[in-house]
Amino acid sequence: MDLVDPFGRTIRDLRISVTDRCNFRCTYCMPEEGMIWVPRSEVLTFEEIERLARIFVERFEVDGLRLTGGEPTVRAHLPVLVGKLAALRVPTHSASPRAGHSPDLALTTNGATFRLVAHELRQAGLDRVNVSLDTLRADRFLQMTRRDELVRVLDGIEAAKEAGFQPVKINAVMQRGVNDDEIVDLARFGRDHDVEVRFIEFMPLDASGHWASADVVTQDEIVAAIDEVFPLEQMTSRGAAPADRWRYLDGRGTVGVIPSVSKPFCGDCDRVRLTADGQFRTCLFATTEFDLLKMMRKGADDNAVAAEIQRAVGTKWAGHQINQVSFVRPKRTMSQIGG
Repeated sequence: MDLVDPFGRTIRDLRISVTDRCNFRCTYCMPEEGMIWVPRSEVLTFEEIERLARIFVERFEVDGLRLTGGEPTVRAHLPVLVGKLAALRVPTHSASPRAGHSPDLALTTNGATFRLVAHELRQAGLDRVNVSLDTLRADRFLQMTRRDELVRVLDGIEAAKEAGFQPVKINAVMQRGVNDDEIVDLARFGRDHDVEVRFIEFMPLDASGHWASADVVTQDEIVAAIDEVFPLEQMTSRGAAPADRWRYLDGRGTVGVIPSVSKPFCGDCDRVRLTADGQFRTCLFATTEFDLLKMMRKGADDNAVAAEIQRAVGTKWAGHQINQVSFVRPKRTMSQIGG
């Protein structure tokens, strides 16, 4: 059965945070010090993640799963979880193009340790990978992530390509006055390395709480900067996908922009989220969570868990209301929610 929200949007994509821990301290995601980590006993086990994913895939015909963090590769034995999720099957009667097959299984990583697990993850059934890379300058990378790991991230991108992931995408969060002078450089990197760069507008999920709309480099600005150097042609509508996409007129690949702030795509949103501590969220900016971990550990059966998921989806908002007076920041940062 389809999982449909009050605005007629069918849920097809589940984002699963496997840990709130990270080996970076990106300024727009988490504080440098003082993070209070979820106790390991309160983090979803692989078996609990598999059980919830099975409900979403087999009962509600969700056909896309993305593993996030924190940094997911710091979770020990991650290929074991990937293997469990890759063994799931979208019902044969589903209208999904993946009916009868495994859900599309993707992962978002900072790339620093990806070479260590790239081939294992690919063999376990991971389909796609996105690597976060906000700057190509070593000094700026250290400033933004508080870690001197640019070389290893670039190597992680190459490892993803060598392991056979296709496509490999780069996520680049743009902040005015911080890294917006590298828009063209990042686009050139994507063209030269046969990866798709996806620029992401800066969102109000920074640990410091200092986000301001003036810090947002908009989609129009990003596209104009690239088009001036590498002429672009916009591709067909993205549907429920978060990124608008353009192709280079010279045929050397594509580039995307996720305009979460300037051109929200809430009307087509098909995503829901599961935090590392088992809280179900219907929106990245939701202020209400539903505790599926507690339900399961108190003995709730799959029917009861599925009913709670349906109840939660019944509260999904029309949109996040950023830049409106009614907007309320989530209490958790990006690393705690899951990127």
